[in-house]
Amino acid sequence: MDSRTGLPVVGMVGGGQLARMTHQAAIALGQSLRVLAVSADDGAALVAADVVIGRHDDLDAVRAFAKGCDVVTFDHEHVPGDLIRTLAAEGVTLLPGADALRFAQNKREMRTHLAELGFPVPRWTAGDIKAFGDEVGWPIIVKTATGGYDGRGVFVANSQDDIPDHPDLIGEERVQLKRELAAVVARSPLGQVAAYPVVETVQKDGICVEVLAPAPDLDEDLAIEAQRLAIDLATRLGVVGVLAVELFETTDGRILINELAMRPHNSAHWTIEGARTSQFEQHLRAVLDYPMGDTRLTAPAVVMANVLGGAPGGMSIDERLHHLFAEEPGAKVHLYGKQVRPGRKIGHVTVLGDDLEDCRRRAARAARILEEGYEH
Repeated sequence: MDSRTGLPVVGMVGGGQLARMTHQAAIALGQSLRVLAVSADDGAALVAADVVIGRHDDLDAVRAFAKGCDVVTFDHEHVPGDLIRTLAAEGVTLLPGADALRFAQNKREMRTHLAELGFPVPRWTAGDIKAFGDEVGWPIIVKTATGGYDGRGVFVANSQDDIPDHPDLIGEERVQLKRELAAVVARSPLGQVAAYPVVETVQKDGICVEVLAPAPDLDEDLAIEAQRLAIDLATRLGVVGVLAVELFETTDGRILINELAMRPHNSAHWTIEGARTSQFEQHLRAVLDYPMGDTRLTAPAVVMANVLGGAPGGMSIDERLHHLFAEEPGAKVHLYGKQVRPGRKIGHVTVLGDDLEDCRRRAARAARILEEGYEH
């Protein structure tokens, strides 16, 4: 406990935008968030008071960081499982635990275990990818088993010649895709679970550019199925904290599990303004075993648009903010304190309203002003 506040100290390994936004949620709850950042220039390190500089894969650094924390959690999946197990054996509370987190760290292990449990997944192989492609029909999707995000480590193979030279790959069928969805839930150690409305995620070049909440025109039975699936996954995998389940909705009306993330997730950034309890507050509640918060929407339609780094030069980000606020005063802006690189997520904007298409137009315009500068 923090002796000054009498409230728990949560440690978050990783100093990116997820830790930055978790810090904002912690402030309202009166909690102290300690951040382990690689650099003092990381997004969370720029705003948090209690920052330790160190690497997430350095046992001694994480051990020293964890001293004085009531619980340690993560803003990414790259902390080695052996490190987590070692500290857990020493009495450190780390959530989610290594046994759950490994299924978000390794796609081969995730696909194997989910298939064994009977969860719906695309047809896949960890064996002979060429033979698999011949069996299910080309093109197929090839992924690196570990690492990879925002389209990295994911390849479309039209033939065996397109299979990358990598030591650890899996192959998946290319499903007949209607759209991509996400079901986000949070689970406490006591076993209480809260589910957010299912959302549609819109991808471009492997990067999520837009999230629509709730997913428009989604069959009610399918929405309930997706939520139940995410709750069942969280329970059976023993997840504590936020679990984001990325889903494929197929053209024949099925849902298939694509990826898992056991932390706050881009598909639920809209909850900061768009839900009664944000995913970041919910994650803190979960790892501290507080009762879960209300997940209902605060407006009939909520749209989040990611802000991607554009070409260098031109109008400054400060000038762009001036123009954005003048043109779209209702847009809520979140900038992550990142250096701008083309295609890099540097922030997001959220727009709430009664009409989904109007919200989409306004959110896209706000993001475009931040990315490209003012449009006359």
